[in-house]
Amino acid sequence: MDASIPPGRARPLGQAPASALAAVHGILTDIDDTLTCDGHLDPAARVALDDLRAHGIPVLAVTGRPMGWSQPFAQPGPQAWPVAAIVAENGAVALRRDRGRVVVEYAQDGVTRERNAVRLEQVAARILREVPGAQLARDSAGRVTDIAVDHGEFARLDAAQIEAVVALMRREGMNASVSSIHVNGWFGTHDKWSGACWMVGRLFGRELAAESSRWIYVGDSTNDQVMFRRFELSVGVANLLRFAGELVDWPTYLTVGERGVGFAEVARAVLAARAPSRRQGVT
Repeated sequence: MDASIPPGRARPLGQAPASALAAVHGILTDIDDTLTCDGHLDPAARVALDDLRAHGIPVLAVTGRPMGWSQPFAQPGPQAWPVAAIVAENGAVALRRDRGRVVVEYAQDGVTRERNAVRLEQVAARILREVPGAQLARDSAGRVTDIAVDHGEFARLDAAQIEAVVALMRREGMNASVSSIHVNGWFGTHDKWSGACWMVGRLFGRELAAESSRWIYVGDSTNDQVMFRRFELSVGVANLLRFAGELVDWPTYLTVGERGVGFAEVARAVLAARAPSRRQGVT
């Protein structure tokens, strides 16, 4: 085992059974610091996404990023990412392509979203008043169902400030989740898992909960724990180790590379495991 991996908490990706990797239906992945580096799609991740699509292995992105930020990458055109869908705002919004256009769907009805929008604005104002140094994320204009406080993208908050934001959100009755760059808060029962189940069913007619052993989830931060504990083939890219002291639910495996390079390792492992089946004509 790699000496950098805490004993008993995860195994190197190279130890994943080839038979399990060969049998996967698809890959679910976080975006920030899993597919991206400094806010941009990592070139290694882009090549990996193209290779997976070429071999018929769908990828769904599941992120805390907002609907507005996600839309250019879902929209057909030069900026589009080769993913089947983007589930944004921690499971509240889904963007998928259909006959050359983007379809946006919501987990909450319009009345609920309008009512929550007022509450979200009130909580955001309180955070800015009461937590010194707190700033809303720069992508906030594109948010529909949540608020995000920047702690690691363009602003820096220490652990005490982050905890103060989380505590305030929870006192207001919100769900709160900490990614590698933002603290997200929202009203409702949705999360990354519910959003993934929703979109896997919508796109493929499959019940994710019943076949979670046939899907891979890839992530990088504490907010991915809700997914790590759901998947036998959960994978953390190597930069997840920055949060080693905060993790309760570890992924099953860890990559050697960080960010998009780590995601590319996952793609190569899956494609290599499927290669013998392709050569033998097995589908």
